Amino acid sequence: MIIDAHQHFWQYHPVKDAWITDDMKVIQEDFLPHHLHPVLQENGVDGCVAVQADQSETETGFLLDLAAQHNFIKGVVGWVDLRSDDLSERLEHFSRFEKLKGFRHIVQGEPDPAFILSNDFCKGIQALSKYNFTYDILVYPVQLPAVAAFVQQFPDQRLVIDHMAKPYCKTGDITEWETHMRAVAQHPHVYCKLSGLVTEADWQNWEAVHFRPFLDVVLEAFGPERLMFGSDWPVCKLAASYEEVKGIVTDYISRLSTTEKAGIMGGNAVRFYGL
Repeated sequence: MIIDAHQHFWQYHPVKDAWITDDMKVIQEDFLPHHLHPVLQENGVDGCVAVQADQSETETGFLLDLAAQHNFIKGVVGWVDLRSDDLSERLEHFSRFEKLKGFRHIVQGEPDPAFILSNDFCKGIQALSKYNFTYDILVYPVQLPAVAAFVQQFPDQRLVIDHMAKPYCKTGDITEWETHMRAVAQHPHVYCKLSGLVTEADWQNWEAVHFRPFLDVVLEAFGPERLMFGSDWPVCKLAASYEEVKGIVTDYISRLSTTEKAGIMGGNAVRFYGL
């Protein structure tokens, strides 16, 4: 089974989706299951994991409603306020939804580079394992030192780094990112998504070869059994087609064994998220 482990849906609203700035006009519109499904079929992808793009429980409900209506949406990564006083009640509520697999906070948008280590946030993370929820880590490279300390605190919590922590594909500056990613990868409960690279490169002038040094690092550090393909559709449309994004990963992993390729292209996501 081929699974896209990372994509988004939204009904575009300029206030709610203010992060979609005017240089991103190509995605300033609605992106819903009926837009994605034919794209998945054309690219031989069996299902997907829908990930939150807005930090609200309304967003979580929106994605769960879509997942209930469309079988190809195999799982949802939603949002809940992990710092709220009534978190246990909220998690109890969300545990009733079979397709809700985990949560994500847009940590990359937090001004404090050590936000992920704050006591109230970590207390929230600690509550997830009781309900078997996963957690997606969305950060920039500058936040990776804090992430390395964070993952150490939660050895029993399934964690995944989104978009390879957004390396500097445009400049090729790899040294610090590599050091910190290798530190994070030492912890066997942490996975990594091969996603989001094209939008970290020059949108108009990227080449697949630009991503190879970064892919080499995560393949060696995490091993093929902890990597998963994700398209980051429709954000990827800023720089590439779905076919191109998938091709970057499939071409790169073509030298691996059949089992390793099957894991990266779906099996690892099935195992990690319990799809």
